[in-house]
Amino acid sequence: MTDNQETLREVSRQVAAIFKQRSAGVLLHPTSLPGPLLSGDIGHGAYRFIEFLNGIGIKVWQMLPLGPTHEDHSPYQCLSAHAANPELISLDWLVEHQWLALDQIDISLDDEDYRKACLQQAKVGFYQQQNSEWLVRLAEFKQQHKAWLDDYALYVALKHKFNGAGWFDWPTKLSQRDDVAMSESAKQLAGEIEQVIFEQFIFFTQWHELREFAARHDVSLFGDMPIFVAHDSADVWASRQNFLMDENGVMPFVAGVPPDAFSETGQRWGNPLYDWAYMEGDGFEWWKQRFATQLALFDLVRIDHFRGLEACWMIPADEETAMNGHWEKAPGDGLLAALFEHFPHLPLVAEDLGVITDEVLALKNAYSLPGMKVLQFAFDGNNDNPHLPHHQQSHDLVYTGTHDNDTTLGWARDECNYNREFFEQYADCKGASAEEKVHAMLRMAMSSTSCLAVIPMQDLLMLGTDARMNVPGTVGDNWQWRFEWRQVKPEMVESVKHYIELNQR
Repeated sequence: MTDNQETLREVSRQVAAIFKQRSAGVLLHPTSLPGPLLSGDIGHGAYRFIEFLNGIGIKVWQMLPLGPTHEDHSPYQCLSAHAANPELISLDWLVEHQWLALDQIDISLDDEDYRKACLQQAKVGFYQQQNSEWLVRLAEFKQQHKAWLDDYALYVALKHKFNGAGWFDWPTKLSQRDDVAMSESAKQLAGEIEQVIFEQFIFFTQWHELREFAARHDVSLFGDMPIFVAHDSADVWASRQNFLMDENGVMPFVAGVPPDAFSETGQRWGNPLYDWAYMEGDGFEWWKQRFATQLALFDLVRIDHFRGLEACWMIPADEETAMNGHWEKAPGDGLLAALFEHFPHLPLVAEDLGVITDEVLALKNAYSLPGMKVLQFAFDGNNDNPHLPHHQQSHDLVYTGTHDNDTTLGWARDECNYNREFFEQYADCKGASAEEKVHAMLRMAMSSTSCLAVIPMQDLLMLGTDARMNVPGTVGDNWQWRFEWRQVKPEMVESVKHYIELNQR
């Protein structure tokens, strides 16, 4: 380890001071907010949610990645590591700015087409106004985000032109980014490209207003950054030199994790793996740009699958499962050193769940990064289980469950999930109902020494398995859960508020 890296580690320990205060958070993706369309957005519902959090003393709103998704709607397989999902744009905000007239939109359209029609009309209304202040703001946005925005806009326009096909299935000159073919396409698709840029401008504008509102209400926004990016993404198409693949996008290995508690055959994610040698050679520039975008959106950022910064599970691309892979070392120490040197403030959280080695813990601890403890993993009857409250430390974040778990009520109802006798003795709730066990879990999370206790919104609402957000290793009905304000029970809210006040969060 160099003297410079040791200095940067000391800086990271100072930055981590943000986690030294006791606080409580709620986990809820914006798509799960109430609203008139099939997916929640960052409009009035998001502002009301922030007011709700402030009213009960919750200081952190954690969410999933905000990127534009593929057809499976997974926020962990996005079209871009920088762009935001236009489905989160508030249509009400566009109406308020008089760029959108809803009475001119065909209400018989399905939600997806209706939203697209609204965004297209809003762009027309924006330019018709010829407001010099807004035109300057748009020009500044284009310049500020030029490093990723131009490639992303062209990528989306081309993807639409080729009926959703991945970039690796486009005509060769475009998949391999021939300058002449790219220039011709940019001219032909100028209207669609400008629409994509407009939508990104609107999202970022709305988001920064929301973030300022949250700050005024003492609520920090906590984002999530997947360690890998999707094969079919603007990032890989535009800068495939950063990834292990040939010029045609063919990958010898793909990312995933070996068999674990979630899956007997592991999880074959299929993401490209990084060419770490190339990234080290240019000072991890790709990562610096990625973090710059995240820090412009969030007050805290979680690195999903943090252990992949120490070693990646490499699966031969022709394997159908993740069973036959191997661990390959990654330069996590060099990456984190470069990031802490580049950014004066880097409030990171390491997702360190699953089977974690001593080397991963050493990397996390070297930069004083908070890790995660999940109470649903704690009660297998083993007193040495690191997720048990008495093993948690002040720099940990504690969760009742995450977006990948069942709701805590669903977990409590299925005794195959835990050792009932051990749990009831530990929580002093012998013979308790499933609902009472949820309250016991909430009390344990809030009373923990952990700096931040995060409760999924489903647990705050006391909802069962049908409100689960995701089942790892499956596709179909994931990422679709939404809550309704009528589900917010006053007695449950008062209980959570009491737990927060009692435990000085």
